[in-house]
Amino acid sequence: MAANRPARSTRSSRPALIALTALAPVSWGSTYAVTTEFLPPDRPLFTAVMRALPAGLLLLALARVLPRGNWWGKAVVLGALNIGAFFPLLFLSAYRLPGGMAAVVGSIGPLFVAGLSVLLLGDRPTLRTILTGIAAALGVSLVVLKAAGALDLVGVLAALASTASMSTGTVLTKRWGRPDGVGPLALTAWQLTAGGLLIAPVALLVEGAPPALDGRAAGGYLYLALANTAVAYWLWFRGVGRLTATQVTFLGPLSPLTAAVIGWAALGQTLTTVQVAGMALAFGATVFGQLRPRATVTVATTATKAQSFSSTERNARKDSMDVTVPALRR
Repeated sequence: MAANRPARSTRSSRPALIALTALAPVSWGSTYAVTTEFLPPDRPLFTAVMRALPAGLLLLALARVLPRGNWWGKAVVLGALNIGAFFPLLFLSAYRLPGGMAAVVGSIGPLFVAGLSVLLLGDRPTLRTILTGIAAALGVSLVVLKAAGALDLVGVLAALASTASMSTGTVLTKRWGRPDGVGPLALTAWQLTAGGLLIAPVALLVEGAPPALDGRAAGGYLYLALANTAVAYWLWFRGVGRLTATQVTFLGPLSPLTAAVIGWAALGQTLTTVQVAGMALAFGATVFGQLRPRATVTVATTATKAQSFSSTERNARKDSMDVTVPALRR
């Protein structure tokens, strides 16, 4: 009986883990409103630096752990994909597109991850995963497209590229895991710091000296650096380490749904019946994406028994090495 207790504890903690991980895309859903309402216009690279580098240095000071060996290179690659490329592209799309339209492109992230998981994780996407991903994208599209207005090609391409970059980074984070004894706080710090350092010289060359900031802009950048980045990314990478890549990415549609709710509640935007139906569809797909298929057990002979687990369960069985600074993460 005692041997079963850890399993029950793990099962009971899984909904809490999903809920905490979901706070990350919910927070990111406010990025579009903060960018357009609080920050100086046409400074996507500077905004990306201000979001990533202070947060990375803060978490690095808290974690007090540096990469070792080949993890220097891995940290730079992950930092480039999840932060260095993703942030500038995200803010470029946010500046050039309505918040909802920039977000709808991100809703295809689960389909990107499903395809990349075949190449990098050896996972074979199920029809269930593909249909759920299509339902999520369709739901988000119903929410935002009616209010999207004229589309900007550069903004659309930037949103698409940011989704591809983040999806690749998520799958590689799952593939590489973390070094022994290193928790998600340190992994988050490495990536934010590396990404911020990669963006900084480009921002200086392309956009010039930093702009003068008033109190409104300073408050916006403070929110983005702390709640929207330091805390949110710690929760996100913590979830990536414990959930499957597909489960994590199906939380992504919560970001555009949050953006739509903020637009309605704070910016005076209206929601039609079709948009509300789309929100229900996208949220339902998000919840359904967290359900794990049952394991398949195959008995070869009475002498030899082999258990065959789905790739989703196999990834879920991987133990987390989140043993450092348990109260801090992301």
